[in-house]
Amino acid sequence: MPQIASLPQRHANAARIRSEAVAPELSVVIPTFKESGNVAPLVQRLDDALAGVAWEAIFVDDDSPDGTADTVKTIAAEDPRVRCLRRVSRRGLAGACIEGVLSSSAPYVAVMDADLQHDEKLLPKMFAILKRGESDMVVGSRYVDGGNSDVFSRHRSFISRFATALARRVTGVELHDPMSGFFMMRRDRFDPLAPKLATHGFKILLDIVITAKGGLRIVEEPYVFAARTHGESKLNAQVGLDFIGLLIAKMTGGIVTPRFLSFALVGTTGLGVHLVTLKLALTELGFAFPEAQTMATFVAMTGNFILNNHLTYRDRHLSGLRFVRGLLGFYAVSAVGALTNVGMASWLYAHQPVWWLAGAAGAVMGAVWNYSMSSLIVWRVR
Repeated sequence: MPQIASLPQRHANAARIRSEAVAPELSVVIPTFKESGNVAPLVQRLDDALAGVAWEAIFVDDDSPDGTADTVKTIAAEDPRVRCLRRVSRRGLAGACIEGVLSSSAPYVAVMDADLQHDEKLLPKMFAILKRGESDMVVGSRYVDGGNSDVFSRHRSFISRFATALARRVTGVELHDPMSGFFMMRRDRFDPLAPKLATHGFKILLDIVITAKGGLRIVEEPYVFAARTHGESKLNAQVGLDFIGLLIAKMTGGIVTPRFLSFALVGTTGLGVHLVTLKLALTELGFAFPEAQTMATFVAMTGNFILNNHLTYRDRHLSGLRFVRGLLGFYAVSAVGALTNVGMASWLYAHQPVWWLAGAAGAVMGAVWNYSMSSLIVWRVR
């Protein structure tokens, strides 16, 4: 456990740091969610590793319930090199990284996790490579000679390597570790790419490299991926869905977005819920078909709304009275979507009587309507 300086020592250190403060050359952007226990050790490690460099640490916190933002602000009150950017009503590692980088005025920016698994001792080498003009980006890699990720379980190691291989095959990105969340780059090369980057999801490096379309000179440097000591891993099924969504979005030129893919998958689940509810209402509850169909429709719509609120629009999560208003709005949007579905299918069938084509076209039209209007009206996504 790191030693905490006494109050007089901390005030003396703060005064010294302020007197020596200069405009930062390097901003280290650190997205956080429930990482309160890692903040102080990480700041100390950065201070040790970046001696002689004018640096700042920008912690971008997604409104962590464990007080991560308060921890950062307490340190920032004594150390002007530390800043806290607290985000409310939105989440996502990629968006946090983008906002953090854009809030910086330093000519060089690094992105790393707060979980102490990235090796901060590599930062000076990354910084030197960029300053010499040898590259536009330096990536900390677990999969080049000298790198290591042995702390992964066998299951997680397989997932990581499979995702890496899939990303390289699908996107053509020639990186050994395109899934790395540890990199540094020139700020002037990032800014033009920022408007084209996805703001939700977890794989910001892959998005940057794909969006640059081969326009970045990239160097990979090995590092040993360390074991987590505080907090919990953010790797879950949603991360995998975001990753697949990012690949599909880039393959389709942004026509199919990760959010739309999630919305469509939730809708497919809703179809199963609808059919199961309809069956139970008919056979177990003895309802007539119109009543059973109505019941199944409302159950499916309610389930879709809840899933979308927790998954598809988790960065715009509704709660309390806003949840109720959102649910009513979702009912209204879905009702109009059903009419759009039927109208489109009927019109097409009248002109081209191919049942499966008309049915599919109606379903697609209804899905696009529901997604567009739900995003705009219910979750207020631009």
